[in-house]
Amino acid sequence: MEVVYLAGGCLWGVQAFIKTLPGVTFTEAGRANGTSRTLEGDYDGYAECVKTGFDPTVVTIRDLMCYLFEIIDPYSLNRQGQDVGEKYRTGVYSENPEHLKEAKAFLRERNDYEFIMVEVLPLTNYVRSAEEHQDRLTRCPNDYCHIPAEILNKYK
Repeated sequence: MEVVYLAGGCLWGVQAFIKTLPGVTFTEAGRANGTSRTLEGDYDGYAECVKTGFDPTVVTIRDLMCYLFEIIDPYSLNRQGQDVGEKYRTGVYSENPEHLKEAKAFLRERNDYEFIMVEVLPLTNYVRSAEEHQDRLTRCPNDYCHIPAEILNKYK
């Protein structure tokens, strides 16, 4: 099993979508690349993300990138749906340099590469989100989500 951190706007919908994908073994809502190791205090530069465990013999980083692109507007900077702010930026973060290499190759091969606002960076810090954010849409299915229901449930 390997782990990658995927950011696609509000983590509620991203987690709900990602956990349905083939080869994904676990998900956890969290914060990537902020400066703090705690949930307390002012905004510290993090991106809302989903820690994603996956079986690389079933799903590759390239596959995960394709799935991520189904649920994001890759041209939008710091915004997905009605959620606006730096913490809603899109990105792929990993401690594994090969993951970053594969993600960057996926982006470079696209015809629209010069317009894409998805960052691909090493993971420098991760903080698990509070329990109320874990699997939020499973517990509160009527909460707002920027991902349309037909896409959110596509792989269930």
